[in-house]
Amino acid sequence: MAVFRSGLLVLTTPLASLAPRLAPILTSAARLVNHTLYVHLQPGMNLEGPAQPQSSPVQATFEVLDFISHLYAGANVHTHLDVRILLTNIRTKSAFLPPMPSSVQNLAHPPEVVLTDFQTLDGSQYNPVKQQLERYATSCYSCCPQLASVLLYPDYGPGELSVEPLDVPLPSTIRPSSPVARSPKQPVRGYHRGAVGGTFDRLHNAHKVLLSVACILAQEQLVVGVADKDLLKSKLLPELLQPYAERVKHLSEFLVDIKPSLTFDIIPLLDPYGPAGSDPSLEFLVVSEETCRGGMAVNRFRLENDLEELALYQIQLLKDLCHEENEEDKVSSSSFRQRLLGTLLRPPHESPELPSCLYVIGLTGISGSGKSSIAQRLKGLGAFVIDSDQLGHRAYAPGGPAYQPVVEAFGTVLCLCHPDILHKDGIINRKILGSRVFGNKKQLKMLTDIMWPVIAKLAREEMDQAVAEGKHVCVIDAAMLLEAGWQNMVHEVWTVVIPETEAIRRIVERDGLSEAAAQSRLQSQMSGQQLVDQSHVVLSTLWEPHVTQLQVEKAWALLQKRIPKTPSGP
Repeated sequence: MAVFRSGLLVLTTPLASLAPRLAPILTSAARLVNHTLYVHLQPGMNLEGPAQPQSSPVQATFEVLDFISHLYAGANVHTHLDVRILLTNIRTKSAFLPPMPSSVQNLAHPPEVVLTDFQTLDGSQYNPVKQQLERYATSCYSCCPQLASVLLYPDYGPGELSVEPLDVPLPSTIRPSSPVARSPKQPVRGYHRGAVGGTFDRLHNAHKVLLSVACILAQEQLVVGVADKDLLKSKLLPELLQPYAERVKHLSEFLVDIKPSLTFDIIPLLDPYGPAGSDPSLEFLVVSEETCRGGMAVNRFRLENDLEELALYQIQLLKDLCHEENEEDKVSSSSFRQRLLGTLLRPPHESPELPSCLYVIGLTGISGSGKSSIAQRLKGLGAFVIDSDQLGHRAYAPGGPAYQPVVEAFGTVLCLCHPDILHKDGIINRKILGSRVFGNKKQLKMLTDIMWPVIAKLAREEMDQAVAEGKHVCVIDAAMLLEAGWQNMVHEVWTVVIPETEAIRRIVERDGLSEAAAQSRLQSQMSGQQLVDQSHVVLSTLWEPHVTQLQVEKAWALLQKRIPKTPSGP
């Protein structure tokens, strides 16, 4: 069967009956769609009548909100699908509702196939029904000219064609601020303007629930705060966060798709309160279980500033049934970023000047990141490791290629402010030399102009040794890899990241430095973000050693798969 890029799923079964059948319906849809699956709710619609069916409003009740949550939760099983539940025909009970749109809605990805759970009496792909489905879909949404149609039939047993409501309410996932118990059939109130906030990194199904509820509640404008700058510092693996502009782009596309009648004001969220704490025209705020306390803090802040409290709507977190041991048990952007560790983030360099039978990895990271331990793990998997620090020691040694140039450049000044850089036995005192260049850009450049070309030459000699030993992967362990401009010496840059606070703790413990000295050392290097921005693979030693080992093994296995595909591969 053909695989379609995007599709439109029209659900016609009443929600109470549909809920237990969602999993097989989504599974059937996932076999036909490999990109975006739009979902249109039209319970009770008949496709077998002679007249073309018309889109009709669906009353927004708490049952509908719960159904949306459960549908997105079920979609987590199909990770390749970008599911979007269209809300245009879902209406709250409000006097200020705009009229139903009569024009065709343009979607970001025009569907190539329209699917439905509608069941013909004989269980067949009844052609007139399919034609009605196609006409209905194209009357509501922009679709591809050659739209195909499919009637989905999950594997129901005999006698299971009934669509009578089961009268079994869905588990509650939405809690309004009012302490009064709600019933599933209770209509949802509509508001003129409201707000929702979050990081919205790699927009996932939990985000979509949060945004969908906010879009149903809002009738005119929705203010969306997107965390930026200082609010990102505490995030796990912040180096792998999508840039603000990219997050806003994906967010805007999703919002306009699901409810184009709304005006969206997407703004950077730079403090915990944002516009929700100061905008007098806002009426509600949608929060998650995690951010509910923050929502209550916003209301306290508003009261202190003589503003009315916002109606709070709390969304239950979606459980992630496929999370790893070091990941959160909820659907989370943090887990998505963790899963990027060890994967290829951008195409490798083409480096024809490197040995044709050797694939070279440049391994870097801030001080204290655990870079050297990663290098040893790669060595254990079969890589030839070149330690640039050891090459530096060789270069500095008497008779080494950098010895005489360094001595001539920095001299043997015998005074208290500039002590001799040589020990009595003629060996370069690297501690004295380091104190001479540290914090002095001119002196540091003088030293690196000598050392970096020398170390690069020694590294190339080591690569020849790797080839002689029959190695296929070589790792250059170099803290200053990017600063030295050695990108042309490697096919891929691998960076090890760690939070700065953890790096400082490790440096203090390892080298006996003060926290201030450790922090000063980090400030003299490229930041983790700067390194990641130029990297192909990112790793982290933040977790237990066995987690790091699994991460490195994953990166190594993926590397083996792509080496033959590169021009310089074996």
